[in-house]
Amino acid sequence: MSLTTHHLYFQATAATPVELDEQAGSQVRGALVGALWERFCTNKAAPSCACCPLLTACPVATLVAPMREAGETGGEQRPRPYVVRPPAGQRYEPGEPLAFGLVLVGPAAQLFPYVVMAVHEVERQGIGRPLHANAGRRGRVSVDGIMAVNPLTGEELVLFRHGERQVRSPGLPIGTVEVTTHAAALSADRLTLRFRTPLRLIEQERLVRVFEPRPFVQRLAWRLDELGRAYGDGPLVHDRAVLAEAAAAVQVIDDCTRWVDVVSYSSRTRQRTPIGGLVGSVTLAGDLAPLRELLVWGSLVHVGKNAVKGDGWYEIGVIEHAHTVPADTLSHRASHV
Repeated sequence: MSLTTHHLYFQATAATPVELDEQAGSQVRGALVGALWERFCTNKAAPSCACCPLLTACPVATLVAPMREAGETGGEQRPRPYVVRPPAGQRYEPGEPLAFGLVLVGPAAQLFPYVVMAVHEVERQGIGRPLHANAGRRGRVSVDGIMAVNPLTGEELVLFRHGERQVRSPGLPIGTVEVTTHAAALSADRLTLRFRTPLRLIEQERLVRVFEPRPFVQRLAWRLDELGRAYGDGPLVHDRAVLAEAAAAVQVIDDCTRWVDVVSYSSRTRQRTPIGGLVGSVTLAGDLAPLRELLVWGSLVHVGKNAVKGDGWYEIGVIEHAHTVPADTLSHRASHV
């Protein structure tokens, strides 16, 4: 079975002071979704995407509210075909670079032009917290460039630079072949997972506050099955029970994770949502061969709750090139400020 992901990184420069939350994925997602809705929704009177007669033909709904078709099992909605990768910092002064990522899953890559236009709308609307220094407005950024990145190999492809009139189509897709090849090169008996954003797992209605291999693998296998059914040609996991059994035999030999409490706020619903979880690193030992491909997929699509907001983003070992877009790859516009 197959699934494809495209990894996009957006390099911007702060034009005014920008202040983000500790886990800013929710703010990046909110800014992008708000911009998509503002720019492309043609029926703003509809109370929700699910109630809109234009649902099946709307690019906004395809990304932010993908509904299941008749006969599909599961809840009302499919998993959303994207995840956000938040900036590394919280405070940016004018002229400082700010980078964030977006992963598009399966056919969602075809909506890349809409994403580009939404990012330019974010330039106008701003991002982050309203600040006194900005007269009560959010911080403004200017987009310097957009890149396609392969986080498994470090390969990069520039899709857009400031000043260019055209944007190239996303390249460097990652699919089953790339994942299998990368997984085969990993250690089969010892791996370290480094959580860049909070890992929030729930098992039997309880928060998993100490890393456990079995619920981690089970949740990841479920997510990959859901994504494969919705956006690939079928489930990616053939036997969840076998993977769960393999995970139960894995040992945690070095747990350097800690729990962080983080809350996201929705200006649309006026509600706060807990998005905290485990951050840090954990080293696993044992027979990891049956789990390697699953773990590589998880590093690409995130795992656990709030994945679309950027939670559950981890790397396997040290992958320096997967952190952010290299600053020297795109031309920054400090002089633009």
